Amino acid sequence: MFWKGRRASVNVEDRRGRSVKRGMVGGGVGTIIIVLAIYFLGGDPSQLLNTVQINDSEIASTYVGTAEEEELAQFVSVVLAETEDVWTEMFSKQGSKYEYPKLVLFTDSVQSACGYAGSATGPFYCPGDYKVYIDLSFYNELQERFRAPGDFAMAYVIAHEVGHHVQTLLGINEQVMSLRSRLSEEEFNRYLVRLELQADYLSGVWAHYADRMNLLEEGDIDEALNAASAVGDDRIQKAARGYVVPDSFTHGTSEQRKRWFYKGFTAGNLDEGDTFGVESL
Repeated sequence: MFWKGRRASVNVEDRRGRSVKRGMVGGGVGTIIIVLAIYFLGGDPSQLLNTVQINDSEIASTYVGTAEEEELAQFVSVVLAETEDVWTEMFSKQGSKYEYPKLVLFTDSVQSACGYAGSATGPFYCPGDYKVYIDLSFYNELQERFRAPGDFAMAYVIAHEVGHHVQTLLGINEQVMSLRSRLSEEEFNRYLVRLELQADYLSGVWAHYADRMNLLEEGDIDEALNAASAVGDDRIQKAARGYVVPDSFTHGTSEQRKRWFYKGFTAGNLDEGDTFGVESL
């Protein structure tokens, strides 16, 4: 990706090097709520804002990253800025205003409005505070664990999480959460998968405009497709346990994730991203 010299976003919170003391989340619910919020989108954003009381404390420390890490932090900031530009224009065309999310860089663990999370959780979006959280060490995990190298693989991850923010602003997340009490766990899980695939589609829409702005290098889309495939539920479950359990999928198969990202990339609009109107994914 041709990113150097481009505008960096001012909506980045650098919390690297801070230690987090875990407490409890409001109402007596333990910090495990973050797992539910991330993997199952467990709660309406307004409910999170109204009920979550953060009692944890963060202790700041002087943090100095390696030159490689600082360059990656700059890259992430530029990608966020590019998503800001694209979604501001897309929302404006629909007669609405795009509210910028913030991106939080952290080391090892972090406290969000959704609760406590460690690096093992991976990048996530919290609808309770409109923030994307990422430990930059995930870039190495993409390369080593998931075998998805390349800067645009990381750009895809960021764009996917920003896609969840777009869903929140459009009210899609709230609509899906309203179905929770009316569906079985298996049925509701299918909707969660569709949310994730739609976020993949939205990341593809962003890539479409990044390509039109001549930001993409040869092979960038292949890097994104490889990353989308690498984080498919079937591939991850197969590697972890030797078999897959489709009813437990939360993000979609490798094939589905690749297909919906590429569909967004080729379409470049919101019109064809309705995963909920598709009978068979």
